[in-house]
Amino acid sequence: MTTETTITFTIDGQTIEGRAGQSIMDAADQAGIYIPRLCDVEGLHPQGSCRVCTVKANGRSTASCTQPIEEGLEVENETRELRNYRRDLVRMLFHEGNHLCPICEASGNCELQAMAYRLGITQASKFPYLQPVRPLDASHPDIALDTNRCIRCGRCIRASKDIDGKHVFGYVGRGIEKQVGVNGSKLSKTNVSIEDYAISPDVCPVGCIIRKGEGFKTPIGARKYDQSIIGTDKKQPGN
Repeated sequence: MTTETTITFTIDGQTIEGRAGQSIMDAADQAGIYIPRLCDVEGLHPQGSCRVCTVKANGRSTASCTQPIEEGLEVENETRELRNYRRDLVRMLFHEGNHLCPICEASGNCELQAMAYRLGITQASKFPYLQPVRPLDASHPDIALDTNRCIRCGRCIRASKDIDGKHVFGYVGRGIEKQVGVNGSKLSKTNVSIEDYAISPDVCPVGCIIRKGEGFKTPIGARKYDQSIIGTDKKQPGN
């Protein structure tokens, strides 16, 4: 009979217990401590691409969604340095795409928008807007794909591959041109279905994947982040 090894470490001076093999983020979630994230979501294999979940582990910057815990590890999560770093990352995501929050169907349900509010981003920053020309694919009868809003989190890719077993989505291009594409000439030429987990509202953190006929169904004021800041289901600094 085997037993799980308990590992004790600290996050911002608070002692936390986790299991061997857990990531810092998993152990923090288990303890009710929120670490900001955009590319990670429960049920999908962590990718570590957005870097918004970056923490300091024994003084070294690392993605908390992929870094395993270890005995005596000292993790910093809520510091001025990390908050400023996360602000810059989120600002760059806004500037790299075309995010028109006031008219976006996902406004109020968007994790990128909610993260900006959490981090106190309320005005333009030093980064230039790139204003890329990106396609809108509305060829499918049930689904539209607006890549203007894509933040390359890869959640749809992992959901389609690992949960649906379809490989509908994948990365195309390199560098600043890297985007999510589909395994067909257009969305209607793929085997994607409205029933796929990759198309569920919990997967895409922004308004990139749109379920037709459901847009603006939830009124303003009743959307997920209209009344509470993202992460408030976890403990907050000082609590």
